[in-house]
Amino acid sequence: MALQPGLARTDAFVVGERLLTDVGGSLPVPVLSTPSMIAMMERNAAMLAREQLASGQATVGFAICVKHVASAREGASCSVRADLREVIDGRKLHFEVEVREGQRTIGLGTHERRVIDVERLAAAARPS
Repeated sequence: MALQPGLARTDAFVVGERLLTDVGGSLPVPVLSTPSMIAMMERNAAMLAREQLASGQATVGFAICVKHVASAREGASCSVRADLREVIDGRKLHFEVEVREGQRTIGLGTHERRVIDVERLAAAARPS
């Protein structure tokens, strides 16, 4: 199967200690941090792409535009979804991403990734 618009992937996670912030002590209880929410969105989109890529290919993120619209407390069971909406030149991938706790939207937005050749990247990283 090739990367094509319409593909989607959903994953579940529990808001645990490594995903929390109390914003420097300014909140009475720790909640899902925005950077952690974004990381979950990016990871899920990357995994969706990875499941479809040929051997020797990977993706890298290059743009994200999200809103963190509600809090999720420690222990909350959340889902993260990525929907592949557009593929440009077979390389540029445009996703819609969302994190939910049950029926409540926690965050939503868009994320873009680019397909890369892993061998070429590795060769460029080797010292001359």
